[in-house]
Amino acid sequence: MQQPLVTAAPDVIAERQRWLDQLTEERRLSPKTADAYERDLRQFLSFLTTHLGGPPRLADLADLRPLDLRAFMAERRRDGAGARTLGRGLAGIRSFLRHLERKGLANAAGASATRAPRQPKSLPKPLSARDARRVVDADLQLSNEPWIAARTAAVLTLLYGCGLRISEALSLTVNDLPRDGETLRITGKGGKTRIVPLLPVARQAIADYRRLCPYSPGPDAPMFRGARGGPLQPAIVQKEMRRLRSALDLPETATPHALRHSFATHLLAGGGDLRTIQELLGHASLSTTQVYTGVDASRLIDIYDRAHPRA
Repeated sequence: MQQPLVTAAPDVIAERQRWLDQLTEERRLSPKTADAYERDLRQFLSFLTTHLGGPPRLADLADLRPLDLRAFMAERRRDGAGARTLGRGLAGIRSFLRHLERKGLANAAGASATRAPRQPKSLPKPLSARDARRVVDADLQLSNEPWIAARTAAVLTLLYGCGLRISEALSLTVNDLPRDGETLRITGKGGKTRIVPLLPVARQAIADYRRLCPYSPGPDAPMFRGARGGPLQPAIVQKEMRRLRSALDLPETATPHALRHSFATHLLAGGGDLRTIQELLGHASLSTTQVYTGVDASRLIDIYDRAHPRA
């Protein structure tokens, strides 16, 4: 399909083409990103044609102010563009203006000073309780090595059964294993230590892995090992999760981190309170836990009404 004509003066159209060539040939942007940048700049030039009363020239672009860019984003927002679309559009415009600035044709300071809209926090969707149990209980030989299959099962069980970050699970050492058989010591972000309950299914998964693992790391070395004996890398766990996802016909959103999100979501749905979930997840702020579990104001008010002595 033929692209709409660009509404701009010939000098701008010429520089626009040089910029597009640079994006694809020198910076090697992906075709989709380059297309998005081209479309965003075309929309901006069309806006300026109306905003300035005629096709913009290089001299007009040199005189752009943050107010002009904010007016463009306000119009795009009225047309239904979201924060991500607006942020990407501003990035494309900045790229073009920096191209002009390097050639002494414009000043990109105004675009750089314009703040992009705040992006919504993005979290993986939780698995259903049924799908999470299928991941933990899966008895599938996705590897020719039984010990590797046991290793994958142990790691994924810890992510869902204890709400661990993947980095926390992979940094566990023999010294971190429970002395009482019921709790696990976790060192999280910022070196903060917390204690989480260790379910029997997780204890059994760890025991099965250690029994089959051909490597014996020292007490302070990471317990989970790669195929060649080195520390297990997150990319390997993510790859194993993709294979498991395919075998169990799970949605694309079923990732290792989604298991941690599922842990929190299912605890909350089962009546767990936010403060306890915060401790289990190792969040420094309760607001982080609120976002993480998708809690809305009505849920917080309900907790307050049931828990506060003066409610």
